[in-house]
Amino acid sequence: MSKLPAVQLPDLGGYLREQRQSAQLSLRQLADVAGISNPYLSQIERGLKKPSAEILQSLAKALRISAESLYVRAGILDGDAADHDRPVPDVRAAIHADPGLTDRQRRVLLDVYESFVGEPAPATGAAKRTPKPKTTNPSTK
Repeated sequence: MSKLPAVQLPDLGGYLREQRQSAQLSLRQLADVAGISNPYLSQIERGLKKPSAEILQSLAKALRISAESLYVRAGILDGDAADHDRPVPDVRAAIHADPGLTDRQRRVLLDVYESFVGEPAPATGAAKRTPKPKTTNPSTK
């Protein structure tokens, strides 16, 4: 049995209202910035309308919050799939499997990814390398 959207909508609407109020925006201001009508935003906040992913993206951008959090609250994404506390293991596999990348590009992408998730890749058949210490580079402007 699937989840009914009506269960998720009040939570989404309440969350949007809280975020709008935290940003000190009126309903009209948020609607203008997000590019939607006042009545439609009001209906979303009251749980009467289910917005599309595109509308949620616009609202997230206007509120400067994660669109993913809105997708979860709207029932578009599964909450477990959006868990930020654990890295997605398929990212490293995708980088390694991409035939369009050179070895150097793979290393750079993995370094960038690891800098975000804070975990080095597990030792594999590839040569193990020692990470370089992070240094700060003062601006030379």
